[in-house]
Amino acid sequence: MIHKFYNGRVILGNTFAPQGTAVYTENDRIIAVTREECKFDVGHDANGKYISPGFIDMHVHGGNGYDLRKGELKAFIEVSKLHAKHGTCVMLPSGSSGSVESYIKMFETLDEYNRINEKEAIGAHMPGLHLEGPYFSPIQAGAQQAKFMTPPIPEDYNYILEKYGDKLIRWSSAPELPGAKEFVKALREHDVVAAIGHSDADYDCVMEAYDWGYTLINHFYSECSTVHRKNAYRYAGIVEAGYMLDGMDVEIIADGSHLPSSLLKFIVKFKGVDRVALVTDAIPCAGLPDGSEKLFENPNFIIEDGVAKLPDRSVFAGSVCTTNKLVRNMIELADVSLLDAVRMASANPARMVNLRDRGSIREGNFADILIFDESINISLTMVNGNVVFEKK
Repeated sequence: MIHKFYNGRVILGNTFAPQGTAVYTENDRIIAVTREECKFDVGHDANGKYISPGFIDMHVHGGNGYDLRKGELKAFIEVSKLHAKHGTCVMLPSGSSGSVESYIKMFETLDEYNRINEKEAIGAHMPGLHLEGPYFSPIQAGAQQAKFMTPPIPEDYNYILEKYGDKLIRWSSAPELPGAKEFVKALREHDVVAAIGHSDADYDCVMEAYDWGYTLINHFYSECSTVHRKNAYRYAGIVEAGYMLDGMDVEIIADGSHLPSSLLKFIVKFKGVDRVALVTDAIPCAGLPDGSEKLFENPNFIIEDGVAKLPDRSVFAGSVCTTNKLVRNMIELADVSLLDAVRMASANPARMVNLRDRGSIREGNFADILIFDESINISLTMVNGNVVFEKK
């Protein structure tokens, strides 16, 4: 079946397509981006709105009251529906510091979800997992449980890589831990992206870790070391190394709480648009209003001011944001253009985690397409050529 997207402003990377351009899809691919009239079966009139590449969220833990980390099929289905409704066409379910068994359960559920989604077109596409932990520094635990954190354990990570490496997209860890260099070598051998996260590494360690193969920094500024003192002397940390390394990518939680407007502007100015990706780091309360933690038994966080916090309000416990809000915030809070904000939510993450043929509207790419208005309110979401959400 051929779909036609027309009568809208088509986003083509750093520019808009000429007026009158339409996008045609067939099966799971984009087959034409043209002003010429082609045959089609189903038309989608954008009514002057934007026709955009789908958003890619490479760091998400849950939403709509469901936790992906539990490895339950119902959670995968409901989380994918919620985030697709808000523009996420591709998402990486993210684990947190826990047992090998908990990760295995997520891998098995991922397979089950993908079999169902391929037949029924439920929601967002999930090409693989992001393991956020357990090889972290307890000093930078944040809202994760320090009791599960440990230096890399070869027998554990080698087992996961050998059995599930084709379903693992990225793995976040702390480079200062004993055995980190060997761990990253193993990741590279399996084409898994190595990211720095929940780390207290100093500047020199990060510079060396970049040479080992770390290419990405988790939720920049959050649970990252920065300028600190040892005795009377100041030392730089992960944040400073992230700016100095031109080839190091960073992901940011642009929910307006984890990073204020001033820091969002600072990151864009000094890191550059092309090295920044937007992520939700969404927890189960994503998409729900303040106070929604009351829906859960024994909540270990509270939701207020549009963000999750530990009960003592000392640390953020994760975001409750969706990708369309991240894009909107970058425009409103960081003063970036719509084109740049969309790129940080689509083409950039696609490159960072090696999702080829995604992240942009061009012939041959997977048909992940959105229609949204000036406020990034989503009207339609197409994933792999299937319309999974349409606002009536």
